[in-house]
Amino acid sequence: MAAPRRHLKIEKNMFAVIKTGGKQYKVAKGDVLIIEKLDCEDGKPVIFDQVLMLGDGGNITLGEPLVEGAQVHAELLETRKGGKIIVFKKKRRKGYRRTRGHRQYETVVRVSDILAKGARPAVAKAAAKPAAKKAEAKPAAKTSAAKKTAAKPAAKKTAAKPAARKTAAKKPAAAKKTAAKKAASAKKD
Repeated sequence: MAAPRRHLKIEKNMFAVIKTGGKQYKVAKGDVLIIEKLDCEDGKPVIFDQVLMLGDGGNITLGEPLVEGAQVHAELLETRKGGKIIVFKKKRRKGYRRTRGHRQYETVVRVSDILAKGARPAVAKAAAKPAAKKAEAKPAAKTSAAKKTAAKPAAKKTAAKPAARKTAAKKPAAAKKTAAKKAASAKKD
């Protein structure tokens, strides 16, 4: 009798191969990538439209060279400097040695969604909620900013008075030093 076959479960995770910064990355939803520096602010959404390949379980779509209409949505987490790379130059028997360090800028992104042609992003609803929260927070920020501006002129007036006293106090101290020098020179003669 033959042994029973075990059925392999193929996970239906969608993945994509994207191109950015001259490199290719295989990404899935929720992946955190360290890529070449992007000119964008932290927390802002990033869209990669150079999708070379899409995979959804057993279905694979290859681009020629790109998959039309496919996009990968991501959120920019931070832009930072990478690890230090040491550049060392040497010419033997000549006493020539040069050491230089270099840290390349890199961007950290989290993939939020992979969209095939014609698909709509599910992130739009989630992005609308934080925007509403920010709109509520802005009026509160304006009132606190008004309080801070009202307090600033009073702080400047009080800060100006001690500064004038300090300069007046320094002048007699300088006179004392010159008097002490004169007394010391008189003792030497």
